[in-house]
Amino acid sequence: MTSSTVTVSVCQKPSLTSAIALLASADLPTEDLTEAHCEHFFFTGPASCPTGLVGLEIFDGVALLRSLVVTPENRGQGGGAALLEHAQAHARGRGARELYLLTTTAGQYFEKNGFVRAARDAAPVAIRNTREFADICPSGSAFMMRRL
Repeated sequence: MTSSTVTVSVCQKPSLTSAIALLASADLPTEDLTEAHCEHFFFTGPASCPTGLVGLEIFDGVALLRSLVVTPENRGQGGGAALLEHAQAHARGRGARELYLLTTTAGQYFEKNGFVRAARDAAPVAIRNTREFADICPSGSAFMMRRL
């Protein structure tokens, strides 16, 4: 069996409406999202109905991976990996040296992609002050990080 390489085009700044719709379909947090957040969000597929989405919040030296989602029918085609790689490069290009995330369901996926579990009480102040960390994600979420 041969493996094929899938080329996935990643576009910047989805509409807030399409970002919220895709995130909500995967039961990911949307309640604090604003148009400003979309400045560091990227998508695959058509702009009107993205098939994948990743978002970042970028601070001085660190970034928070807000969400990574690919529609069920588009999984296994390289979209998630392309989005994650793009998000990491974008964060690095904006001066982030570490990328953090919280997850309740995708810990293994992120471990396979170089993230390690970290203690929540060791989170940088900028990350602790985000609504996602402070309010939205349950305290039982896995807190993970990766050096960029």
